[in-house]
This record gives sequence, C-alpha cells and structure tokens, in this order.
Amino acid sequence: MKKLMYVLSFFVMVFAFEVEASAASNKKVKEELSPEQKERLSEIEVRVEEIKAMDFSEMSKEERKEVKNELKDMKVEAKQMGGGVYLSVGAIIIILLLLILLT
Repeated sequence: MKKLMYVLSFFVMVFAFEVEASAASNKKVKEELSPEQKERLSEIEVRVEEIKAMDFSEMSKEERKEVKNELKDMKVEAKQMGGGVYLSVGAIIIILLLLILLT
C-alpha cells in the first residue's frame, strides 16, 4: 500500500510540473479589444480615479454603499472584457487526483 502511494504521488508531481511547464510555453496572445470596449475601459478608469479622489467622511452610509456597489459592478465588467479562465496549480493537482482516484 505504501509503495502504491509513493508511485501515485510521484506521478502526480511529474504531471503537475509537466502541466505547469507546458502552460508556460503556450502563452496565448491577448485578443485586441474593440474600440467600444477600449472606450468603456477608459471610462471605468476615469470613474475609479474620481471615486479615489472623493472624501468618504462627508458621505452618508447609503452613499458609501452605492459607491462600493458601483465599484464592484465596474470590476466585474472589466474582468469580463479581459476574459479568460485560469486554473491554479493546486486546482490542477486536485483534478488530477480525482481523476486518478475515480478511475
């Protein structure tokens, strides 16, 4: 049983480093944004700078909450424009372990 665990852990480590190395070598070229998306991103940047310059001590609790929600929405929108799905090394290892254990 111990020998089996050593062999499985060895293979998991080998595959984890192999996946990481191949991911580093296959860098994707980022797609260009359309002019509308570039304009929207610049609007978001300007609005964020305006919010950073605000004095929050003079605002009511509701106003601060609205600004916070606006920032969250803009962050989600900016991430959607950037696109992409990223998996961490830990997630890849867990997926590999599950595949090994389930087969």
